[in-house]
Amino acid sequence: MKKIKNITGYAFLLVMGTSFFSCKKDFDKINTDPIGVPKVTADKLLAPTLTNVLSANLIRNRSINNELMQVSVSTVDEVLEGRIYRYDIRRTLSDAMWNSWYSELTNIKDINTIASNPDSVNKSYQGISRIAEAWTMQLLTDTYGDVPYTQANQGRAGLLEPAFDKQKDIYMSLLNKLEEANTLLTANETIEANSDPVYNGDISKWRRFGNSLYLRLLLRISGKAEASAQAIAKIKEIVDTNPAKYPIMDNNTHTAKILWNGTNSSTALYSSPFMVSVRPADFRTPAIVDFFINNLTSWGDPRINPAYGKNNINRWGIAAGVAGYVGIPSAYPIGSGAPLKQAYFYSDAQSGSPLSLQTDPYTGMIMSVAEVDFILAEAAARGWINGTGDTYYYKGIADGINYWIPTLYATGDGAAVRDYALKGDFNWNNALPLDNKAVGSNSKLELIHLQKYYALFLVDFQQWFEYRRTGHPLLPKGSSLLNGGKMPVRLYYPILAQSTNPTNYKNVLAAQGPDDVNTLMWWQKP
Repeated sequence: MKKIKNITGYAFLLVMGTSFFSCKKDFDKINTDPIGVPKVTADKLLAPTLTNVLSANLIRNRSINNELMQVSVSTVDEVLEGRIYRYDIRRTLSDAMWNSWYSELTNIKDINTIASNPDSVNKSYQGISRIAEAWTMQLLTDTYGDVPYTQANQGRAGLLEPAFDKQKDIYMSLLNKLEEANTLLTANETIEANSDPVYNGDISKWRRFGNSLYLRLLLRISGKAEASAQAIAKIKEIVDTNPAKYPIMDNNTHTAKILWNGTNSSTALYSSPFMVSVRPADFRTPAIVDFFINNLTSWGDPRINPAYGKNNINRWGIAAGVAGYVGIPSAYPIGSGAPLKQAYFYSDAQSGSPLSLQTDPYTGMIMSVAEVDFILAEAAARGWINGTGDTYYYKGIADGINYWIPTLYATGDGAAVRDYALKGDFNWNNALPLDNKAVGSNSKLELIHLQKYYALFLVDFQQWFEYRRTGHPLLPKGSSLLNGGKMPVRLYYPILAQSTNPTNYKNVLAAQGPDDVNTLMWWQKP
């Protein structure tokens, strides 16, 4: 039988209606595989599932995260409502990510089910499915707060109105799943290499990814009073006490990514979603924000240095404006007209551009070793693990740049990357306070999270999530921000979830608070 995916149980009901039941016999006949394959196997589900989640992440990273986090900004129809860069969030913005993530969670759970059947047991697919579920569910709960989890993706079993789980319970379950994944993957059972677009069947790298994701989730809840001690103790166990049991990412060969085909073909396997879903004219329309580009310019960052690109185009495919590599303010004054567009991202179809992120193979990043480095830098700076943070900090800078320009800096925290940081005036200073959110101030967390901001470039909503957790990096406040000038801390629940699951929608509002972009979720509260 060919697989039928439901967005969520209740979304499926809305789409199919009662005709599903009256026409079931014909429906089954139509969906019988003509080549005689009676059931799908785990290896056939893995690649499309991972690719679909990542593709959805990249598209919304561009349209949501990048505007909230001052990477790029629209200069068209600037007085209209729903401008994300002004913190004006529409309810309809929520539907696409909710639908995409829940749809693929059905496949992720099916991978585990198949790999647990007596005739097809495979501990590696079981472990990978747990990592993929933790990756996707973390995105869901960190975007909306309390969401369906325990009862989700059970529409085929007739559960069409799933209850919303508390974020605390979801996080505790995901941490358990990552613990289980680490154990399952120690068996190192073989999988089909061509079913795995991330690591080509290398189970040891999947184990490193799972434990690195473990660190991300632990750090995110480390500021929550009731979870802090447990989270900090586990971080120390993974890093200091028992690293052999919990291998983590250590270099860019461990970075979790899917390499796109690097062409402008929309039909080839692993085509970039930027090519498939975004027109070239639209890709180059947004202007780059001054916060994002001006830092890179002042540092002399190699990623925007044409010498490290191709044919005088820098590695990130950024076109200079009339004033050079400069940006425009994010929340520029309403009604004054957009500022003159300056730097922007080249599109693939643009004449004279040999480099464009629209088709760049390396934009498909799931989680990088540089992110792990900065997680460790923060943990060390806070005194949770051995060290002061500087070694991890410099390694994170080097690994982040080396992802795009391989071998530019020696592995680790060598002299070259320290010299680069010194000249850019972002070198580590152990005398700085841990935190200081005053305008124009500096601190260890600001150093770490400013560099982490660039390491997280293109990685789903992680820049936004980390800003909500820490308040770093210190983003300038534009003159015409809406929402009282407050960064939104969540998205609205989708309209479909409200209309097809009304009882549980009311229940979640009673538990979590109003369905508002300013309602704090569990880990954001003290």
